[in-house]
Amino acid sequence: MPDPNGPRPRVTCTSCVVRELCLPPGLSRNELESAEQLVSTRLRIRGGGALYRCGDAFKSLYVVWRGSVKSTVTSDDAREQITGFHMPGDMMGFDGLGAGSHTCDAVALEDSEVCVFPYSRIDGADAVLPALRRHFYQQMSRELVRKHESMLMLGSMRADERLATFLLKLSDRFDALGYSRREFVLRMTRADIGSFLGITLETVSRVMSQFARQGLIDFPGLKRVRIADREGLGRVALGREAAPDRGCGPAADARAGGIAQRRATKAVRVPVVEAFA
Repeated sequence: MPDPNGPRPRVTCTSCVVRELCLPPGLSRNELESAEQLVSTRLRIRGGGALYRCGDAFKSLYVVWRGSVKSTVTSDDAREQITGFHMPGDMMGFDGLGAGSHTCDAVALEDSEVCVFPYSRIDGADAVLPALRRHFYQQMSRELVRKHESMLMLGSMRADERLATFLLKLSDRFDALGYSRREFVLRMTRADIGSFLGITLETVSRVMSQFARQGLIDFPGLKRVRIADREGLGRVALGREAAPDRGCGPAADARAGGIAQRRATKAVRVPVVEAFA
């Protein structure tokens, strides 16, 4: 039987359904063929398996082709903090560029596949594909912006604002992939969401229930979420309309957010730029 965490036959970029997300747009057929030479293989990772671990030598950048992956850091007291979620078309691995080794773990949320771009090949691609390096810089810039947005959520938003923003941005990500932005599956657990947003699991569940009672969202199936009132959810995200019962623990959640920021900062010496959009 094939190794579930092993390489799979490389699929050409010309037939790839997410190439417009991970490669520069408008490439000619010859340029696409050149881009294919930059991909060493495609790896299959079982859910819960690691693509790389903190401290591993930086060798490659990765693009999620199928499935989803989370980035995590571990504090000195062995607590895990999720710093990002990655979906098809997302490039990851930038955290290893600065120090030459990865500063976080990348763990599959489900059975996933990633394309492997050895950095040595990217570094020498200017002559045949000059647009590629610029595109990778743009990808890195977007990840930095996402990191700043995450810091803003942790530092200044109430729990209901954080969760509403998270759901809306996740909805936009599915829309960019050609899926419904109204109804989608949450591949991450509520504990994962809480870790990323700097709030407790109990608060995630409570606010989700509050949103459902307000008619903002509902749950049509296992792990499925449907956004029933996008405008209303947007008002909550902007702080213009608070979810009921917000006095049940915002101070505790604010403290949790501050603790999450300090843990992530303490655990990571080189900034981790991979964050959820």
